[in-house]
Amino acid sequence: MAEHESPEFGKADFVLLDNVSMEEFMANLKLRFEKSRIYSYIGEVVVSVNPYRAMNIYGRDTIEQYKGRELYERPPHLFAIADAAYKAMKRRNKDTCIVISGESGAGKTEASKYIMQYIAAITNPNQRAEVERVKNMLLKSNCVLEAFGNAKTNRNDNSSRFGKYMDINFDFKGDPIGGHINNYLLEKSRVIFQQEGERSFHSFYQLVKGAPDSLLKCLHVQKDPTAYSYIKVGGQTKSAINDGADFKAVADAMKVIGFTPEEIQTVYKILATILHLGNLKFGCDGDVTLIENTKVVTVLGDLLSTKEENVTKALLYRTVSTGRDVIDKQHTDQEAGYGRDALAKAIYERLFCWIVGRINDVIEVKNYDARVHGKNTVIGVLDIYGFEIFQNNSFEQFCINYCNEKLQQLFIQLVLKQEQEEYQREGIPWKHIDYFNNQVIVDLVEQQHKGIFAVLDEACMNVGKVTDEMFLQALNNKLGKHAHYTSRKLCPTDKSLEFDRDFRIRHYAGDVVYSVLGFIDKNKDTLFQDFKRLLYNSSNPVLRSMWPEGKLGITEVTKRPLTAATLFKNSMISLVENLSCKEPYYVRCIKPNDVKSPLLFERERCRHQVEYLGLLENVRVRRAGFANRQTYPRFLQRYKMISQFTWPNHDLPSDREAVKRLLQGCGFEHDAAYGKTKVFIRTPRTIFSLEELRVEMVQRIVLFLQKVWRGTVARMRYRRMRAALIIIRAYRRYKVKSYIREVNRRFKNVRSMKDHGRHVKWPTPPKVLRRFEEALKNIYNRWWAWTLIRRLSPEEVVQVRAKVATLECLKGHRADMGLHRTWEGNYLKKDSPEKASSFTLVSSDLQRKDKFMRVLFSSNVRKINRFHKAEDRAVFITDRHLYKMDPLRQYKPMKTIPLYNVRGRHLQSRTTELVLAHKPKVVSKLVIFWMTTCTRKVSGYSTHRWYRDFG
Repeated sequence: MAEHESPEFGKADFVLLDNVSMEEFMANLKLRFEKSRIYSYIGEVVVSVNPYRAMNIYGRDTIEQYKGRELYERPPHLFAIADAAYKAMKRRNKDTCIVISGESGAGKTEASKYIMQYIAAITNPNQRAEVERVKNMLLKSNCVLEAFGNAKTNRNDNSSRFGKYMDINFDFKGDPIGGHINNYLLEKSRVIFQQEGERSFHSFYQLVKGAPDSLLKCLHVQKDPTAYSYIKVGGQTKSAINDGADFKAVADAMKVIGFTPEEIQTVYKILATILHLGNLKFGCDGDVTLIENTKVVTVLGDLLSTKEENVTKALLYRTVSTGRDVIDKQHTDQEAGYGRDALAKAIYERLFCWIVGRINDVIEVKNYDARVHGKNTVIGVLDIYGFEIFQNNSFEQFCINYCNEKLQQLFIQLVLKQEQEEYQREGIPWKHIDYFNNQVIVDLVEQQHKGIFAVLDEACMNVGKVTDEMFLQALNNKLGKHAHYTSRKLCPTDKSLEFDRDFRIRHYAGDVVYSVLGFIDKNKDTLFQDFKRLLYNSSNPVLRSMWPEGKLGITEVTKRPLTAATLFKNSMISLVENLSCKEPYYVRCIKPNDVKSPLLFERERCRHQVEYLGLLENVRVRRAGFANRQTYPRFLQRYKMISQFTWPNHDLPSDREAVKRLLQGCGFEHDAAYGKTKVFIRTPRTIFSLEELRVEMVQRIVLFLQKVWRGTVARMRYRRMRAALIIIRAYRRYKVKSYIREVNRRFKNVRSMKDHGRHVKWPTPPKVLRRFEEALKNIYNRWWAWTLIRRLSPEEVVQVRAKVATLECLKGHRADMGLHRTWEGNYLKKDSPEKASSFTLVSSDLQRKDKFMRVLFSSNVRKINRFHKAEDRAVFITDRHLYKMDPLRQYKPMKTIPLYNVRGRHLQSRTTELVLAHKPKVVSKLVIFWMTTCTRKVSGYSTHRWYRDFG
């Protein structure tokens, strides 16, 4: 849901005013300013009023509120216009630009910084290191350019004294990958002169007040700005600017951007050079011009890394080539002073351009191939000096105001004129709205052969002494009948103009009186070639690279350089062409008062700005016009999924009919008009509603496509799996058949073999037949055993069964189980004749007494009692009883235990051959121990007999 402001804050969009008049407009603007609502809309144009105080509306929380939202979903804000430009660039793959305009002190520079901050915050969600590096460079570049290009004026503490247009390049994902900065007309005259209450560029004061003592000592600079003529006026001006903190911030920013320590040191040396140049004093000794303070020349030579005598010669002499002869012409003290000032201005301008170029080298897009990486889109941000009317307006103010005329012309063409012309061209009913077209003023300045720039260039090219008064006379002759130009000669009764000095131009922003003093010199922008050669021959490579034209010899002829006016005019024409090919978004800045008060709203001051910015005409055009227009094919391409009549393709007679049917189906037919080639949507809310419907349908389409694709992928996977299964099954059958055939081949004649196939090696089975192989081997082993057993006698069969049973019971308990010999069972009967006869008599008596049927086992053993005492004993086991006998007393029975009372027996493993027999309630009542056959035997018999024969 859109967030609407309370009515107490006035109308957030001037288009919604009940009555479009200047009074209503100003009342709403004042109300919003007093309620701390500094941003308002005129359609898609943001009107910004400078609050002259810090406001907590630019933090991370605010950024998240505007990220990805449509323009009218949140209260007016710079972030909304920045997000709109970003979305247009990302959605439609279209280059966009944000044009920030307004007079000096209206808040243009701050607005551009907040826009950059927002774009940096919403991009690169994946935190790619290279993108973060580029974002950091772009943000840090503002800090550096402000230090060297901004200054305190009577209207603004941080006034841009140059024009800046920055292109930010984005990849196909919408992440910044680089940029490029264009700078326009640095006000270099501020280096040597400032009006009362103003300062030179920030960089000078940051160096003097913020640099460490060690650096200042190296540069021969004092901490007092009033010690230097060029910045003395600014040094006496009170300011809230913290130059010390700014010096550190700029130094850190330069390091982050990539300036080397040597380059940074050279920058400081150039600033110090300019300060020392301003303190140079020239005097005359007769006809000879001298430098009065020669110690300054020594410092200059050190800072410029050149010889002291070369500096002196360049300051006092000018090398002139006359045919084959080369002579040194000495300057007068006035010419020497002019050359000094020209050198100071030129050095600073070259330094500033070098800094901009150095930043561009770092942030430019590298190794980008559109065929590989996709189209490279751009958002441009224009922060350029505002319209200026000073007490003394010179060449710089003339160029600045011309620039604002060009930008106003662009605004008129794109927002007012082209819009009305497009309605007429498309056949949309339209009531024409009058507006002031400033094309006439632009032509007054830049027209070929007739414009002020043309007259100025012509005056500069004339041979001989040409003065500023002669230039003014030429203007009066050529422009005397122009409605927007006048001078004292043309209007003798106007005492606000001085004879032979002033002329007035009626700009769109108001009348401005210009003084022609200095126009000729500033337009020629003359710098003696001697200074260029001096700086080119410096041993400092950074300084040398700034003056490539210094390598030309004295006698080499070069083309006449373009004048400052022509260069500036060409750059403005190029800028306007660049902006015209992009989709523009506007921020119109208004200055509420001249005293920088956060509470004062000067109605007439603001009214004048509203008038010359054409904001009221903009409201009228926006109210009468349409917020959005698109060609029918493009509209269908984006929104056709909303309607069943247009998705996926329509069968109506034309795209126009299809668009009409689509809008009728959505209930928006009353908010649209249909031109010859385009559909016009009146309110942005209709577009937002269409976008919401589109997002909903795109999600459903994506889900449907995902379903279809996943089904297709699943069927493809199933077919592959099925084919693989068929192949695996066929392969398994092949392996099984091959294995069975191989087994059959190897064991085919097994019956005729001596060992019945025991020597035959089994083939390796496939994994699937490993259990089958085990079963097959068991079958074979049983068959092989059967072939052996069937040849045995019944007595041998009994022996074999007993041995098999013992093997199963004692497997793992005995190393030797005597399987290789015959088992006797009644071993005492096989003993020596004396003992055997005694045992036979005793066994016969026991048979008569206990009526047993069969003797199971008998043997001599060693008994261990509970006291671990060992004695010789004999064990006699029948089918009814277990007898313990004393072999030393003719095998007299010592104890008789019925077999049904023997509950268990334990056999010790491996070599100890210990047997324990258990009876109820008595543990280990019969303990028999006898040694293994390899260590000790009792009466020649191994101890495992009993368990084998009896068990």
